[in-house]
Amino acid sequence: MAESFLFSIADNVLGKIGSVTLQEIGLAWGVKTELQKLEATLTAIKSVLLDAEEKQWKDRQLRDWLGKLKHVCYDVEDVLDEFRYQALQRQVVSHGSLKTKVLCFFSSSNPLPFSFKMGHRIKEVRERLDGIAADRARFNLQTCMERAPMVYRETTHSFVHASDVIGRDKDKEKVLELLMNSSDDDESISVIPIVGLGGLGKTTLAKLVYNDQWVVGHFKKRIWVCVSNDFDMKKVIIDIIKSIKTTVEGGSGLGLPNHNDLNMEQAQTLLRRTLGNEKIFLVLDDMWNEDRQKWIELRTFLMNGAKGNKIVVTTRGHPVASIMGTVQAYILEGLPHDYCLSVFLKWAFNEGQEKQHPNLVKIGDDIVKKCNGVPLAARTLGSLLFSKFEQRDWLYVRNNDIWKLEQKEGDILPALRLSYEQLPSYLKCCFAYCSIFPKDEVLNNLSLVCMWSAQGLIEPSKKKQELDDIGNRYIKEMLSRSFFQDFKIINCILHLKCMI
Repeated sequence: MAESFLFSIADNVLGKIGSVTLQEIGLAWGVKTELQKLEATLTAIKSVLLDAEEKQWKDRQLRDWLGKLKHVCYDVEDVLDEFRYQALQRQVVSHGSLKTKVLCFFSSSNPLPFSFKMGHRIKEVRERLDGIAADRARFNLQTCMERAPMVYRETTHSFVHASDVIGRDKDKEKVLELLMNSSDDDESISVIPIVGLGGLGKTTLAKLVYNDQWVVGHFKKRIWVCVSNDFDMKKVIIDIIKSIKTTVEGGSGLGLPNHNDLNMEQAQTLLRRTLGNEKIFLVLDDMWNEDRQKWIELRTFLMNGAKGNKIVVTTRGHPVASIMGTVQAYILEGLPHDYCLSVFLKWAFNEGQEKQHPNLVKIGDDIVKKCNGVPLAARTLGSLLFSKFEQRDWLYVRNNDIWKLEQKEGDILPALRLSYEQLPSYLKCCFAYCSIFPKDEVLNNLSLVCMWSAQGLIEPSKKKQELDDIGNRYIKEMLSRSFFQDFKIINCILHLKCMI
């Protein structure tokens, strides 16, 4: 994750190189040519960084390359910051006394020796950067200056064995209660959002509700669509149609035209015809879209004239819930420790096997405390220890950090990485900075914003907002995306708990 915001770092460094102040200093101190070379090399590297950041998760050598690049970028930034400091010092001296100016000539701030020194330093970091730039050719990286890196989640489905789900019966009852209490007499569609951190089990809870006997008997058409982070209106419409053809009409869905062959007019007409005038229950799983206009348009297509239509939306973002929900969102909390331990043991042992290894179960209890009630984390760690009965293996996991353990696709790290990759670049830097704090550290928002500001991580606003106000807006954005927990407020100071 540490190398996932290099594009922002490179962009920031290029902004400094192109600033009027540095251009003037470079010209005055005879290092303009070196600065231009440095700018050209960094621009070339930046053009492939988005592609590199997307591919790094599956290529260790590429991650190492990005790590080296990060260190050089920081060194370049240090050199540029020293330039800016010298510029400010010279402005002060130029307004000082003659005595000050004479003394300054013999000091380390004298432009003559300083320009020689800085010219040498710029050349040194530029040559290091040139070497790294040359290495990028072996990774076959694509030039991409605007597309954000995208991590795709595996498509979900509606099938679940209720007996396999641990600790979510009360959550299911509460969501069903929300469904039943939302009026069937209202012609508009009732939307119930389920909100929570990645890996908590939002999709599993939606499956339990989808397959509940009341839902099965109450709705003529049940539809399951995994939306995920690529919200394509036409694709969502076709997926709804296919779900109806498969689950309601008993077809395979394979006879439908490919969604790429239909225009929007054809797609929405086919959708409304397929919906008919019957009551529907729709699950939109893993919704990320925060564009209210897109939701209103999709909602219009889904209004088929029947009363009492219900939609359950699962999402990690409170903004999505506020845009789509017609009732207050159901906030899914972590599993209680005992339930989380049951999930862990289920994946770590065959049935009944844990009784033969009470010493391992005791260590497992400590391991589960690291999971903070996230069942996907408990399942992942349990799977890592399956068929391993040596105590040292279990102690290794207990004493290690989950983030350092080898993960497979679908485990907890890829699940949480999806949330991280969806962050705007300015939030990635600020959130990654929080990794300097110990796990479960309670943070003061005022202090955190000051730290971000001191590191140059807060982007100045064109509306001339104060950096403190911008920083607090960043915190509110991360709170809404479940990256921070709103811990408590004392004397108007917000205390936060880092969630990932």
